[in-house]
Amino acid sequence: MEEAIRALEAEALAVIAAAADPKGLEEARVRVFGKKGLLAVGLPDIKALPAEQRPLAGRLRNSITTALETAFQARREEVEEAARQASRAAQRLDVTLPGRVPVPGRRHPLTLILNDMVDIFTGFGFTVADGPEVELSYYNFTALAIPEDHPARDGRDSFYVNDDVVLRTETSAVQIRTMETTEPPVRIIAPGRVYRRDAVDATHCHTFHQVEGLLVDEGISFADLKGTLYAVARELFGAGVIVRFTPDYFPFTEPSAQMAIWYGPGGISTDRDDPASRWLEVLGCGMVDPQVLANVGYDSERYTGFAFGIGLERMAMLKYGIDDIRLFFENDLRFLAQF
Repeated sequence: MEEAIRALEAEALAVIAAAADPKGLEEARVRVFGKKGLLAVGLPDIKALPAEQRPLAGRLRNSITTALETAFQARREEVEEAARQASRAAQRLDVTLPGRVPVPGRRHPLTLILNDMVDIFTGFGFTVADGPEVELSYYNFTALAIPEDHPARDGRDSFYVNDDVVLRTETSAVQIRTMETTEPPVRIIAPGRVYRRDAVDATHCHTFHQVEGLLVDEGISFADLKGTLYAVARELFGAGVIVRFTPDYFPFTEPSAQMAIWYGPGGISTDRDDPASRWLEVLGCGMVDPQVLANVGYDSERYTGFAFGIGLERMAMLKYGIDDIRLFFENDLRFLAQF
């Protein structure tokens, strides 16, 4: 009986030792310890043995069962450790392989043109001011002398949050907030995002960016305005840039004008006779209406000033030869990688 039990033990140990992976371990467990496994079938039924053989059979049964359970647990740990080693080996970096060159980030073209403009204006003595995009109607319209019946106040042209709050339609509101807290002279630019109910096409979008400017001091004239904006155009586009000023109307400036730049299919044109070129309006400007100065407590008899509003996207389209404003907002890496 003892020899048969020892032979059974050797067979079970061989089955356990042959398990090489988790699946093999499970198969070995069932074959050795299962209801129809080697132990259940091969070990004698102690109750059926003669009384004098039962003590030895019991000791052998317990000894073999313990030995096989210990062997199975040891084999499980070996298989699991081997699996961990294989996983680590598969994940190990081969330092002899060539590295991957990281793709460098690039600045958005609107960021590039804005940085250029900030550098230019700060070089002229302007400072950068900021304000809320969700603005009170007072600052967006009333303080700028925009009449109650002006189309810009209509809900079909502006995005209203409620009767008194609107998504700012221009950053001119920053000028009012600045003048309320600053004594003249004032010399600021206010870049930022603005919102209007424009249909989206190649040159219009409901969300775009402006750089509004304001200069208030004693003795400021329209000649100062023209000279400043012409100098900015030369800095941005080169000494050959061709500009013109034409009369226009804005409620908060008087007189008012539009500045246009001569451009062709590839961007800025320096040839006045080029038949493929045409004028493109890039900004509105004018002398600050005395009523606007009075609204913020300035002495309009002593101080004068000029203001302007530059469309950032339009300037970027000119500088980089971009023909569709929607490209700025589509986040197409093929487009952005060009800058």
